[in-house]
Amino acid sequence: MSSSRATGCCISGTASAADGKGRAAADVRRSAAGVRPVRGSPAFGALFVSSGNTAGTRNPVRWVAYSDGHDTELTTGYGVRVGNRRAWSARLRRAGAVVAAVALPMLTGGAMAGAVPIAAPVLRAPAGGFQELVVPSEMGPIEVQVQWAARGGRSALYVLDGLRAPHDHSQWTTDTDVLRQFAADDVTLVFPVGGHSSFYADWYRPSSTNGQATTYKWETFLTRELPAYLARYGVSRTNNAIVGASMGGGAALTLAAHHRDQFTFAGSFSGFVNPTFPLWNEAVRAALWDEGRFNVDDMWGPAGDPAWHRNDPTAQAELLRGLPMYVSAGNGLPGAPDVPYGLGNTVNAVALESMAAAAAGIFRDRVAALGIPARVDIVAGTHTWPYWGQAIATARPMILDALGAR
Repeated sequence: MSSSRATGCCISGTASAADGKGRAAADVRRSAAGVRPVRGSPAFGALFVSSGNTAGTRNPVRWVAYSDGHDTELTTGYGVRVGNRRAWSARLRRAGAVVAAVALPMLTGGAMAGAVPIAAPVLRAPAGGFQELVVPSEMGPIEVQVQWAARGGRSALYVLDGLRAPHDHSQWTTDTDVLRQFAADDVTLVFPVGGHSSFYADWYRPSSTNGQATTYKWETFLTRELPAYLARYGVSRTNNAIVGASMGGGAALTLAAHHRDQFTFAGSFSGFVNPTFPLWNEAVRAALWDEGRFNVDDMWGPAGDPAWHRNDPTAQAELLRGLPMYVSAGNGLPGAPDVPYGLGNTVNAVALESMAAAAAGIFRDRVAALGIPARVDIVAGTHTWPYWGQAIATARPMILDALGAR
């Protein structure tokens, strides 16, 4: 490890306001799958990384590698473990009063990764460092997990969750090896946390059937608030790709269709890409009711409302002309990856994937009729994470080519 002195730090691990202090210290633990420390550089005192597939359990370990050769853990009441305080204080004194004024509130439980950067662009964790940000939004603070580009590149890949999106992490980071897949690539991975049953859309109003207090405004967040925030870290607002699984798959295509100035690639894995197909609106209604008692009428209105058409990638296919796309779905036949999930879950996954495959076929036929190039694969598999990990691996070369990030 380099012996050069650390002159700054990049601290992550802040809990969002929605999570509260209940996540204190629980976020930092060594994973059985292991984590790899990222070596510090002269410009960075601490880097935070996480890797490994934990099969559905969270693995947000943040190991810190100082550039002077001391591997240490940091923790505060918000999930960052602090070690070797004497050495840390010395580093702050050497860094000067300006750096100390920023870093000391962080060490006392103040605003950490969620703080607004003090300059634009600001220094950030290099070489694939993993960081958790808390981003202001119209919906309130939103946690975003980030793996920075390996060589400081400006392009970004937004990765969207499925219907059951957890409130405290992206399932992509725990249920697939996507962090490892892109670890050496010069693209920043962006994992918005939350969005449970939202379809990543701007809703008309809060759900009237479950006491929801805030109106979902996910399209606004993903296309305005989050890109503006990441731009202060040097991430491009215009050279982004977007992909998603299940609920996030259709949303990825929809967002790309309506925001061509932001997205240069879109991918859907087992996405519901034709919700206006006759009676399929009722399937969306049933899914939202089952997963949180959400009312679909508060999202897009009754069937026939213009919002349904606007959020249907097949109906909006013309807006996708010229955009590199990858759409995949399974054929519904279970395989070895389904075994750990048990019979009941596999039966559900077969049924869901049969609908996703039908929707992918309709989308394929629609873009073909319009003369719009798109890669659409119907492969073996069901509606579950191991297959989506395979799908993003297939999409990876296409994503890197579209972003110019090889």
